[in-house]
Amino acid sequence: MSLNTTPSADRVHIGFFGRRNAGKSSVVNAVTGQSLAIVSDVKGTTTDPVYKAMELLPLGPVMIIDTPGIDDEGPLGRERVRRTKQILNKTDVAVLVVDGSLSQPDLEAERQLIDLFVAKEIPWIVAVNKSDLPVADPDALAQLCDEAHRMNVSALTGDRIYELKERIAAVAATEAPEQVLIRDLVDPCDLVVLVVPVDKAAPKGRLILPQQQTIRDLLDGGAVSVVTRESELAETLARLGQAGTKPRLVVTDSQAFDIVSKLTPADIPLTSFSILMARHKGLLEPSVAGVAALNRLKDGDRVLISEGCTHHRQCEDIGTVKLPGWIRSFTGKELEFDFTSGRDFPEELSPYGLIVHCGGCMLNEREMRYRMKCAQDQNIPMTNYGILIAYVHGILERSLEPFPQIRALLP
Repeated sequence: MSLNTTPSADRVHIGFFGRRNAGKSSVVNAVTGQSLAIVSDVKGTTTDPVYKAMELLPLGPVMIIDTPGIDDEGPLGRERVRRTKQILNKTDVAVLVVDGSLSQPDLEAERQLIDLFVAKEIPWIVAVNKSDLPVADPDALAQLCDEAHRMNVSALTGDRIYELKERIAAVAATEAPEQVLIRDLVDPCDLVVLVVPVDKAAPKGRLILPQQQTIRDLLDGGAVSVVTRESELAETLARLGQAGTKPRLVVTDSQAFDIVSKLTPADIPLTSFSILMARHKGLLEPSVAGVAALNRLKDGDRVLISEGCTHHRQCEDIGTVKLPGWIRSFTGKELEFDFTSGRDFPEELSPYGLIVHCGGCMLNEREMRYRMKCAQDQNIPMTNYGILIAYVHGILERSLEPFPQIRALLP
């Protein structure tokens, strides 16, 4: 990803849904102005979700998702339908495409999708495609939804495609405003020290996404960031002190929490990129509550460690090596660990005594909230990398100093 590219997690996710051959891919291509999706008269041409990050005027940076047909058949087709429904967990705006030129004796599949949109609180639009042809069954479409949610378009002629884009933009505007990452914690010209370890897992020549986003958010707030490794932190703080400059805040990579907490004076608030990300996604409070489950784990319990991104794992990988080591050391229990990454997240969570999730910088807020809700609905505690690491090192209370309302919830 280019450094100047809006991260996928910060883009509005627009999912296009419908039956096979309803014209989903044609509408997607018309909306994007690109041949993004393969178009064919053969049913089931789209076999897997197709993602495209782009700028969609008048909305801005978006993630377009073209999905397989919801009426796919057979064992493989049912798996495609399952994947299509999983896309709803990250969809900010849903567009249901219906072929208006066909008589609609049964719109049950579309009704079920609309019910899912409503249940998941996803703003939605029904795009009745092929408006260049006579509408075959206006009564069925009227029964499907009211006019406020429905509009006629033609992917072939481009009729009302611009209006569809405007409607999508208007619907997206109803979403909750984006939460800031850090700039509400500082004042203009405040100095914030960012501690960034450079080890085997660090990407060559660049910073990882939460570090980039934190620097940018500080710039947007008019604050000043100083970036250093943990090995230079003591000297950095000493020189700042000699210059009469006291940092407003120190933010560290979670895996360096222990050493950074020892080097940072007690009168300087300390937190981590992962904790900032949990707050950014609206999950800080339940993640703090969930970490207490570490004290209840028993021999033989299973722990799920889940990452939102996929990357080549190094020998000292935080997810598969360091976290299990810290958890085993803290609990003194013989535990079993499972690992997921990227878009994989189990629907059935009952085998687990605890879920430990990364900050979710590569996942949008809706998907992170979905994962937390899955855990809550199944009564499985879920916490965050940074919160767990601070807890096992005995510094969670200190790491929550910037968030007094959350800190007050600690026992």
